[in-house]
Amino acid sequence: MKDSHQKAAEYHELAAHAHRAAAAQHEKGDHQTGHEHSRQALEHSRRAYELTQEAHAKSGEQKATLANPA
Repeated sequence: MKDSHQKAAEYHELAAHAHRAAAAQHEKGDHQTGHEHSRQALEHSRRAYELTQEAHAKSGEQKATLANPA
């Protein structure tokens, strides 16, 4: 479970970095590169969300197993 949360956090960091890069490129007037960084940020954000949902589901499964051992 910790690994799932770690992977999600890494994708959140990648998304944040891509957002900062996009902002810098837009500020310089390089809108094409800025758009590409924005697209990458969106992809990383979506992946982070998916991993967060998976980690949350696994966490719930683990709690249920601990509460009702076989």
